[in-house]
Amino acid sequence: MAQQIELTNTVRESQLGKRLDQVIAELYPDYSRSRIKEWILKDMVSVNGEIDNKPRSKMMGGEELFIQAEIEDELRWVAQDIPLDIVYEDNDILVINKPRDFVVHPGAGTPDGTVLNALLHHYPALAEVPRAGIVHRLDKDTTGLMVVAKTIQAQTRLVRALQKRQITREYEAIAIGQMTGGGTIEKPIGRHSTKRICMAVHELGKDAITHYRVAERFREHTRIVLRLETGRTHQIRVHMSYMSHPLVGDVIYGGRPRPPRHASDQFIHALRSFDRQALHARMLRLSHPITGELMEWHAPLPNDMVAMIDILRKDNVENNEDIY
Repeated sequence: MAQQIELTNTVRESQLGKRLDQVIAELYPDYSRSRIKEWILKDMVSVNGEIDNKPRSKMMGGEELFIQAEIEDELRWVAQDIPLDIVYEDNDILVINKPRDFVVHPGAGTPDGTVLNALLHHYPALAEVPRAGIVHRLDKDTTGLMVVAKTIQAQTRLVRALQKRQITREYEAIAIGQMTGGGTIEKPIGRHSTKRICMAVHELGKDAITHYRVAERFREHTRIVLRLETGRTHQIRVHMSYMSHPLVGDVIYGGRPRPPRHASDQFIHALRSFDRQALHARMLRLSHPITGELMEWHAPLPNDMVAMIDILRKDNVENNEDIY
């Protein structure tokens, strides 16, 4: 079932000349522009008692608005008793530490067994929130922190904060090749021209900005810390591959094993058996969508990345190279 809502308001005199969708967005800031536009197009908005399905209709000020709309719930998805590593939770949001091999949202080939299904079991009221409150996603095999909204109001504000680049997301990764220093990658990302499940740097793509710095160097690998300014699909993986430094284990974007010369059998085995992209969302910082309080969470590196870093350090020592 869908959640039914009724809203009544009067267009302000100060909104003279503004479009209908802009006016409603200003009067009801907790609903997204896309949702408001959908209501208008679906004949759910009346102006002075008459249906107005044109988002660009100009307002004169003083008009009476009536919105009789519905918000689709997520009951088509089944709630499943799947454990969640919850880092923080209150009445409005929760933050989880996602493990590897865990898809965030149901889709083709993964109808259930996802983070969304687990969220619906943990907090059934999320069935009334679009996408069960999911604000942003991590790839199936990327580990780390995700924030989830428990109410429509919290979700709308968090999405808006993401769009305004007011949420800080910091990642840690192991890249192939020795990087000399940090920097910023500012290259647009779009769908790959021939590999439809992949993304690529493309001049007609969407703006994408990734900041990175070197945390630790090894003989032929580099431990890096990255911050996203935008949130495009596979952004870090695509940008690092574009820089000719794909992530360890990321075979889709070129991160095939490249052992350095004279590497031990243990090192070669560890590198070849690392079967996911070495990427972890380690820090999340945001202003609480309801209270405004600045909050920050950290998630320790998962065991597989810790083990890989230990082996890389051991390889440095065995080959008499300094770690710095």
